[in-house]
Formats: sequence, C-alpha cells, structure tokens
Amino acid sequence: MQRLRRLRRSATLRDLVAETRADASALIYPVFVADGTDIKQPVPSMPGVYRYSVDRLNEVVDAMLDAGIGGTMLFGIPAHKDKTGSGAYAEDGVVPRAIRAIRSRLRDRKRELVIIADVCLCEYTSHGHCGVLSDGEVENDLSLPLHARAALAYARAGADMVAPSSMMDGVVACIRKALDEAGFTGTPIMACSAKFASAFYGPFRDAADSAPQSGDRKGYQMDVRNGREALRELAADEAEGADILMVKPGLAFLDIVRRARERTGLPLAVYNVSGEYAMVKAAAQAGWLDERRTVDEIMTAFFRAGADMVITYHALDWAAWRKAQ
Repeated sequence: MQRLRRLRRSATLRDLVAETRADASALIYPVFVADGTDIKQPVPSMPGVYRYSVDRLNEVVDAMLDAGIGGTMLFGIPAHKDKTGSGAYAEDGVVPRAIRAIRSRLRDRKRELVIIADVCLCEYTSHGHCGVLSDGEVENDLSLPLHARAALAYARAGADMVAPSSMMDGVVACIRKALDEAGFTGTPIMACSAKFASAFYGPFRDAADSAPQSGDRKGYQMDVRNGREALRELAADEAEGADILMVKPGLAFLDIVRRARERTGLPLAVYNVSGEYAMVKAAAQAGWLDERRTVDEIMTAFFRAGADMVITYHALDWAAWRKAQ
C-alpha cells in the first residue's frame, strides 16, 4: 500500500523532504561507525572525515545538531566479516548500537535529526560484494532476505529511514513487505535507485573497508554510459514502494538528476560521493581551488538540477560557511 504520510511524521522529516530550499536542513551527513571503543580515526583519503566508535558518536552528533544538518546516514564497519555479511543484520550489530546511541543523545538534547541506515552487505562480507556469492557471482534473490533482515534490525533499533544501496533487483519491494509485516508501515525507504559503477567510490571503500576481494560490481551497479536505463531503475523503485529516490554519484550524473526530476513527484536525493569530496579537498589543499566557493557551486548545482536533499561529506563545512554569510 502506498503511504504518502510516511514522510510527514515529524518536523525534521518534513524539512528533509521539503520541495524547495537549499540550506543545511536539506543536507545528510554520512558517518562511518566502527566496532571498538574510543575510536576517532581519520580517513586519509578524505580529509576531515573520521571513523567513530559508538562511544564517541556524541561528538559528531552534536556537531550536526549545532550546524542544523537535517539527517545522518550510517555505515557500519564490523569487527568480523563472513560470507553472508551477518553483521549487517545482527540485532546487536554496530549500526543498531549506533542508532540507539544517537537516539539517546537526541533525547538528552531534546533535538531531532533524521537517522538513516544504509542497507547493504558489502561492509560486512568477507568477499566485499553487496550480496551472497555463488561460483563468483552475486545471487540476487538469495541476497534479498538478508537485506530485509538488516532493514528490520535498523528499524527496531530506532532508525527513521532505511536506504538500500546494493542495486539488487527487487530489494525495495522485499524490504517494504518485511517492514509492513513487522508493523513498521511508517518507516520510509530511500532507494539508491540509479547507482552507477563509478570510479568515484574509491575513498569510501577505504573508509568502509568494503572493496571487493575479487572482480568488480559492474554486474549489478549501473553502466555509466546508460541514461535511459537509469530512468527505468528509478521508475522500478518507485513502483516497488520507495518513498525517496537517489542518484549516485552526483557531479558526473547531473543529467540523470534533471531527467529524474522531470519524471517523478517523489523526493529526490543526490549522493555527493567520496571521490567527489576528495577531489575538492585535494585541490583546495594544494591551493588550486577556493574550497568554499567550489563547494557552494557544487551544492547549488545539485539543487538547481532538481535534488531535494544532498548526502555529502561537505555538510558540516558548508553549513558553517552558510551561517557565517
């Protein structure tokens, strides 16, 4: 059943999907959460980005609240990996613990922040692929129930939204059915609908320790040459019950963002991915670019192309610059 009210449940959620504005409330800050204690580990290829253990999440949560960021997207880095990525759907896994910790901090501060849990297996599998492997190939249909279990674990922990990103066919429908049957009819799904097999993911794979141990992901992520296919992927996820659609990466695919905006009435997200962030940081550190102006132009381009929200590692910096204006 289509439920348009899912995205109206709280003021922060309504702000997140508002159709017209370009401010910090439209930004989602990705956070890497690692198993362990007292961890705030810099990501070398992403200056200013860190891995946090659950006990140190308050630092970045407070920074997001103070900046007025609309939401956060959580990526887990488990202590143990296996062939089926069991850490992704463990009820006491690193992401459910992080969700509960953030929820506690929000209660303490009497503030709100939309908590979005990425749903994928790549950070949790020993082979680094986004689903179950059989004879070197990712088994789409065998992987779907595991994604649904992960989404349920995150919803039970208190996530406001789940975001499947593996590009498994049918994953949105599978998660929607599981959530509804478990009573989470009000939990929205942000579908990573048009996710291209891009070179721009390199720093993320370092940060999340999620690079494939063999082969690549071109068999399930999209060919960068295909635009019409991207629109079919977006339409399929909308038909399966997605509440928000996403294009990933952003900069090289603004044409897809524009075409998607013209074809759907759903809220549209853009993921300004790790490689795009790292390029700007490296050039700025070398003195080749004005970082503040460059990031502002990039954010403006995403919103101008039709994005309603942007997932970006620039969020804290951009919000601070906007406040200083």
